[in-house]
Amino acid sequence: MSAPPAVELEAVQHVYPDGRHALRGIDLAVEPGERVAVLGPNGSGKTTLMLHLNGVLAPSSGTVRIGGTTVTRSTLRGIRSRVGLVFQNPDDQLFMPTVSQDVAFGPANFGVSEPELGSRVQSALEAVGMEEHAGRTTMHLSAGQQRRVALATVLSCRPEVLVLDEPSNDLDPVSRRELAEVLLGLGTTMLVVTHDLPYAAQLCTRAVILNDGRLAADGPIETILSDSGLLAQNRLELPWGFSLTQSATHTLGGE
Repeated sequence: MSAPPAVELEAVQHVYPDGRHALRGIDLAVEPGERVAVLGPNGSGKTTLMLHLNGVLAPSSGTVRIGGTTVTRSTLRGIRSRVGLVFQNPDDQLFMPTVSQDVAFGPANFGVSEPELGSRVQSALEAVGMEEHAGRTTMHLSAGQQRRVALATVLSCRPEVLVLDEPSNDLDPVSRRELAEVLLGLGTTMLVVTHDLPYAAQLCTRAVILNDGRLAADGPIETILSDSGLLAQNRLELPWGFSLTQSATHTLGGE
């Protein structure tokens, strides 16, 4: 019997208290190990979709499943240990006095104790190349370093699914490359919510486009990004001079 999808949304709708329809009947399945870019213009429903994946938001109707388990109040604690969200602003995740304490917070909250806790912290920091900064305060780190520590705080929980919100935002070119190398080396099921189409092409093999809360497109990322008409319809645009072929080659070389 085949494994269930790592992430599955079935007829998911979300209506905010002010009456705004953010998601309008989303059907989506992501297989274990897939890396999927979630693209779309501002206000398309990307962040709302992301927040449904570990129960920060609940659907107004429809079903969200993680590895075959339906996201409900009774399953929420287990779901949140299986789905890691890395927010756009590291300040939303980094609040402890030191890097190592930030990375330990999540697994400790899920009941992990020493010596396993220390091992997880060390492994997560090594995975993002930040082990030498374990004793530092995050306030004294660069934006790229803070982003990697935020990722480590999620990796220490050993999630099955990793969801990243605008991971390349505010990063310089070297930090972008370093973070991409880390992410490509993980082998985790990944959803990347982003406006950065070249970064999406570097990280992901599949893309979905949301617009006005609906799924406007779903396919191989090369196909999606090669369709200039589709991108224009959904207020998406590749930067001038961008080569999809070069990006694909770079991605394959990083795996």
